Parts: sequence; structure tokens; C-alpha cells
Amino acid sequence: METEAVRICRELIRIDSSNYGDGSGPGERAAAEHVMTELTNAGYDPVLVESEKGRANVLLRIAGEDSSRPGLVLHGHTDVVPAEASDWKMDPFGGEEMDGLIWGRGAVDMKDMDAMMLAVLAQMARDGRKPPRDLVVAFFADEEAGGRLGSHWAVKNHPEFFEGASQAISEVGGFSVDLDGRRAYLLQTAEKGLAWLKLVADGTAQHGSQVPVDNALVRLAGAVARIGAHAWPRDLTPTVRALLDGVADLSGTTWSDDDTSSIDALVASLGSASKFVGATLSTTTNPTQLDAGYKANVVPSQASAVVDLRFLPGRQEEAMATLRELAGEGVRIEPITTDIGLEAPHEGDLVDAMVAAIDSEDPGARVLPYMLSGGTDNKALSLLGIEGYGFAPLRLPADLDFAGMFHGVDERVPVDAVQFGTRVLDRLLRTC
Repeated sequence: METEAVRICRELIRIDSSNYGDGSGPGERAAAEHVMTELTNAGYDPVLVESEKGRANVLLRIAGEDSSRPGLVLHGHTDVVPAEASDWKMDPFGGEEMDGLIWGRGAVDMKDMDAMMLAVLAQMARDGRKPPRDLVVAFFADEEAGGRLGSHWAVKNHPEFFEGASQAISEVGGFSVDLDGRRAYLLQTAEKGLAWLKLVADGTAQHGSQVPVDNALVRLAGAVARIGAHAWPRDLTPTVRALLDGVADLSGTTWSDDDTSSIDALVASLGSASKFVGATLSTTTNPTQLDAGYKANVVPSQASAVVDLRFLPGRQEEAMATLRELAGEGVRIEPITTDIGLEAPHEGDLVDAMVAAIDSEDPGARVLPYMLSGGTDNKALSLLGIEGYGFAPLRLPADLDFAGMFHGVDERVPVDAVQFGTRVLDRLLRTC
């Protein structure tokens, strides 16, 4: 099972499924067909459905021992963000193994988890056992562009696959961090909402040598500068507070809302994971694109920019109100992609089962809840009332910049971490 997971991970990485967000990439069809082959060879009867040509999703429902219980969704995505090969030490689509690491785009986001899922399902079939409750398995397209052609399309067009399911497990959780020599695993129980927004300013076109009048670019630049420099106030959700309490307990320290330095110190102690956690202390906005003009001596009549807004769960309306105020007069805001924030309970039978599965392979390690600053396909499933968690278990070396692997150069994952995660996931699916 562990050997299969490593093999499948490397094979999936070799399939370029880059998602450029504009429909120009290769699509997920080849990766989805590989998934179909693995599942079919294991004896399952999966279904491949395309939202558009080449944008393929794989869906499978496995009857459990007790189908009267609410089902569990186990899902991943097969698309990856693009990679510029000249920036990498290794071929980003080579799936090579070197120094005990699997290198390539998707190694952590999230073809490693896809591979663990497939290996565990194959073992389940070989053992001739059913999961304790109905298991819905999904490999979605388009997660890296918001899921419009993947998870959102699937829940809208094929809700029958998810009928009766109440909980879901997917990516960006269950990985380990080192806290002063003690290992803890961060279970993702929440994620920020997102809004990719276009700022548009209109003005008067004129010759570049004339006295400036109603310059759209200047108006836009002011809006972008204000938004980029805005310091959003700290707003600690229940998940973030629970994480800070857990880290403080492990490190023997205390923290308070009034002492921002104590919070900063706890976040910093999480090492690489602080990149995720630090961004969950407040709403954030990052201008990411600019577009204006077509010639050096022509003042454009319009200028636009794109802003990536990540708001805390339940804070979308107030975040948008602040953004409109920062944009100012003469700059309109047009939505590109918007999706909700999530916050699930960090207690209950499923959480207990995940904690027990980790403990079975790493006895005594703590499991702490955390909020992801990004987003996952759990957002789409929440529209069906399904509660989602991030649990792609990995036991990682303390010096690995794990958060930096996501969408970064030289993405890689330790072989033994994939093997560890496969064992943990297998244990979980036997018990939950």
C-alpha cells in the first residue's frame, strides 16, 4: 500500500495538469483517466464526467457497512498551478525521487494526497472490506481556479453522488510542525473566504504631453495603494483561539488579546506553518494585477487592477464595505470569483477518529485545530450541508519549509511522509 502510494504520486506528477485559470492549460483529463485506471484495476466502478472538454472529474460511491449513517466524502483535486521549469532544480513534471524526496509540481498540492487515497482504496478492495459508512470519493478539476469547473460544477450537476453525506476530508491539514522539539499536527477545521475582485477606474483619454485631467491610472493607483497598505484589525475566530491555546500549552507560555507580541511569538513558533496561520489573524488584501494604457504618450481612458481579498468566516459583508471605502470615488469593484469562509467544530467523532489515527502512528503527538488562509473544495461541498476538514496527514522534518512548497519553486514531499500518511489514512477509513 505504501509503495503504491509513492508510485502513484510520481506518476500523477508526470502528468501535466497545469491550470492557468483561463482555459489555456492541458486540462485534467489525462490525470483523471489515470485515476480511473487505478480505481478500475482495484475493482471499483468510478464515473468520469467532464464539465467542459478536457476538464474531467472522477466520482465514486462505495457502500458502507452501515448505510443508514451519514456518509463521508474523501476528495482531492488533480489540477496544479503552473511551473516555470527554468526556475526549478528538477523537472517540475518529472516526478523524480532524490534524497528521499519526491519532486514536482503537485507533490504537496495535492497529488500526494490523491495517491494516498488511491493506494488506501486499492488496499480496501484487496482486503474485501467495506468502509464503516458510505464513502463518496471525488477527484475534482479546477480547484486552483476556484472550482467552477470542478467541485462547484459537480455538486450542482451531480448532487446524487453526495446525497446523505455529512462530512468531508481533503487537503492542507494533518501535517506536522515542530514546537521546541515536540511534534504537533495541525488539523484544518476552518478556512478563510475569498473574493478575487477587479477594480476599474474610468477617466479622460488625452495626449500624454497635456496638463493632467481626470487620469484613470492615477485614480486607480491611489485605490491600489490604499488597499495594499491597509492594516486590517486582528479578529481571532474560535479556531484561531483554540490553536493559540494549544501552542501556548505546549510551549509553557500564555497569551492575551491585549498582548499582540505574545500572539506573534506563538505564531512564529510554528515555523513554516506561520505563513498559513499568520494570515488567519485578520482579513487580508493583496493587489495582484495591473492593466492600463497601450502607448507611452497616451493617457488611458480606463485602468484596472485585481485584488485578492481573503476574509474571515462570517466577515464578508464588512470586508467588502471596507474595501469600497478604501477604493474611493470613481473606482468600481467588479467580482471575478467569490467563495465563502468555513469554520467547523474541532470536536466530535470524526475529529476524535483523526486524532486517534495520528496517535496510532505517532504516539503522544498533539493534534491542534487551525484555519487555512487559502481555500479548498470543501467550500463547494458546504453548499450541500457537508462539513469539511483538511486532513492529508504528513509527518515532516522540522527543517522543511512545507508552507513554502504550496505553489512554490522546487515543490517536494518526503517519501516517508507519504508512506506515513497512507498508513494514517488507512487507519482512519477503517474506523470512521
